Amino acid sequence: MKKAWLAAVALVAAAAHAQDSASSLRVILVGDSTMATKSGYGDALCARFKPEVNCLNLAKGGRSTKSFRAEGLWDQVMALLRERRDGQADVVLMQFGHNDQPGKPGRSTDLQTEFPANLARYIDDVIPTGARLVMLTPLTRRSFNAQGRLDNSLRPWAETTLRVAAEHQVPSIDLNALSHAAVQAMGETEADTLAMAPKPIDAPAQGASAPDRGGASNPVFDRTHLGAKGAEMFSAMVAGQLVTTLPDLKRWMR
Repeated sequence: MKKAWLAAVALVAAAAHAQDSASSLRVILVGDSTMATKSGYGDALCARFKPEVNCLNLAKGGRSTKSFRAEGLWDQVMALLRERRDGQADVVLMQFGHNDQPGKPGRSTDLQTEFPANLARYIDDVIPTGARLVMLTPLTRRSFNAQGRLDNSLRPWAETTLRVAAEHQVPSIDLNALSHAAVQAMGETEADTLAMAPKPIDAPAQGASAPDRGGASNPVFDRTHLGAKGAEMFSAMVAGQLVTTLPDLKRWMR
């Protein structure tokens, strides 16, 4: 076990050295709808890299640590990593949790057993390819209770992600904590402007049931997914954390 751990650490160190001297960079985003095109911050994050960076947003709505692999989406990522060109550094940003929660058939995973095992398996897949992997905790939802406090049912999944990343010596960003604190400070009214569409006039009052849905007159509005304003806000947050976590990425940012 100790030899395997030391080998993994050596691979991570080698990948970091390769990235320092890389002549090109590819960034691959893996996750769910809060990172995906049109509904998340992923495309806005890609736009924060310089034009010569090949940033691929492969996040898909509704996916979990289980379904992303089961549907063959992870095979596509691994095929890319195995075909890396000489002189190119690869960075994979991974964020799951929303759809791993209970009550989502075909997607949900057990928090104590399946979810951490799935994350560890992704890590074990990436490290031997020489790519750098950064684990992100799930973006907060923006549902406030009747007392004006922001719920955070995703926190257990965030803490598990951080634990697995630490155990495998993989960098992590606690996006859940950062985004939760920012949205709490904004308050519900301002936070609702981060959604994909304007809040409808018949939206449930603060603390009402079904808080993720805004109202029948505008089913596009919800308190999970992001419009342009939300994408800009959270992509800036992730970009700032990235250059702190992997300082060598700074030269690739706009």
